[in-house]
Amino acid sequence: MVLAGLAMIGPFTIDTVFPAFEQMGGEFRADTAAMQQVTSLYLLSFAVMSIFHGPISDAMGRKPVMIIGLLGFTAATILCALAPTLPVMLVGRLLQGGFAGAATIVSRVVIRDLFSGSAAQRLMSNVMMIFSVAPAIAPVVGGWLLSVGPWQSIFWAIACYGVVMAVTVGVVLPETLPTAERRPLNAASVVRAVIRVGSRGAVVRLALLTAFTFGAQFTYIAAAPIIVVDLLGLGERDFWVLFVPLIGGIMAGAFISGRTADRVPRRRLIDVAMTFALVAIAVNVLIVAWQPSLPWVMLAPPLAATAVGTMFPVLNLEILDQAPDDRGAAASLGAFGTLFGNAVLAGVIIPVVSGSLLHLALTSLVYAVLAMVLWRWHRSRPSDPAATPLPHERS
Repeated sequence: MVLAGLAMIGPFTIDTVFPAFEQMGGEFRADTAAMQQVTSLYLLSFAVMSIFHGPISDAMGRKPVMIIGLLGFTAATILCALAPTLPVMLVGRLLQGGFAGAATIVSRVVIRDLFSGSAAQRLMSNVMMIFSVAPAIAPVVGGWLLSVGPWQSIFWAIACYGVVMAVTVGVVLPETLPTAERRPLNAASVVRAVIRVGSRGAVVRLALLTAFTFGAQFTYIAAAPIIVVDLLGLGERDFWVLFVPLIGGIMAGAFISGRTADRVPRRRLIDVAMTFALVAIAVNVLIVAWQPSLPWVMLAPPLAATAVGTMFPVLNLEILDQAPDDRGAAASLGAFGTLFGNAVLAGVIIPVVSGSLLHLALTSLVYAVLAMVLWRWHRSRPSDPAATPLPHERS
């Protein structure tokens, strides 16, 4: 539950604010494109700093990095709540993203520190099932907070969440990296770890593959304010129409991933899920071209979300297993690929393609095709030898 709570920080920080975009834009005198940077700059900062959180946790241990990150995240969130102008808000979002990854990325490494094989896959899937609730309820919570207070109330609520999680991590979570197995804590060591892991072709392929796989789904999440309000003509309390089906699909996929941990080899599971996702997204293009309105536009995306939810826990473990001695660095590079891709998608691509539901569906299809190409390439490479568990690990 604690690990899932840490994973929820990302969705809550992004999605809870969506219903407030119109109110914030009016107060800051910012148009839709400018407000989109509230999301993209957060993601960009999250991506850049994610390179360092993992290697630092390989040196300091997991708990100190998570707690310091949560406290910094809380301070940045308070800055957002007090922001008098859009530039100050964007600075706050940059700081939010920079600190947020310390908890969310390192929490994935904790899972692999403690477990391996099918046990790790089941726990990763269970965490994903729980945290998947966050994107569905976050915009609903944001809309409710707007009904009882100004947009600043959303950021005050997120700040309270950061404090609660910092205290919970300190009290509940164990330290999972023994002192004897830590790296030296200095800039050179951190950079060497990043270079060492980044020079492995399998890590780079899997990081890109994960980025494109999630990008096919994130197209709809990043464009949520435009889809719900502008394209579907709904209100600030209607984000559930988009998020509930999508998150329901992701939860179903995570459930499937956990249930098949002992029965289906990882690569075979990805084969099936990747193909299913590509077919569902292609069908979605046809549906949107035919009837770009509710309920038709929400028939295929939840199916694609189910496939993505099935693959995501497995792909994360695949990346971690490429570097058993540098798991923090591997988690960081894997997260960097996804987060940087999401930032580009939210800040550059979405403003260009969000003119219609068909353009968004085609963008999702391009991401799915690129993911399939990368997966087939990775599949054609010789299998890497199984990672050797570290002395303190148990399965």
